[in-house]
Amino acid sequence: MGLMKTPMQFNSTLVEEVEFIVKNRKIEYMDAVIMWCEMNNHEIEFAGDLIRRHAVLKSKIQLEAENLNFMRKSSRLPI
Repeated sequence: MGLMKTPMQFNSTLVEEVEFIVKNRKIEYMDAVIMWCEMNNHEIEFAGDLIRRHAVLKSKIQLEAENLNFMRKSSRLPI
């Protein structure tokens, strides 16, 4: 009976698999999310809902988008 995944299980799977794709294929996070959606037959909006719940992945994608000038840069504290 436990065939249906909960949103938390999908979120965990998404994050782990996207990190794996980024590391092994040496591609950007946004491309890895699209690839994950295609491999798992999910709409990109489904991944977007999951990414909003995961702060670390969300911030990595946001930083990538800012560096590519897809969105306005947010202010950051120096590290």
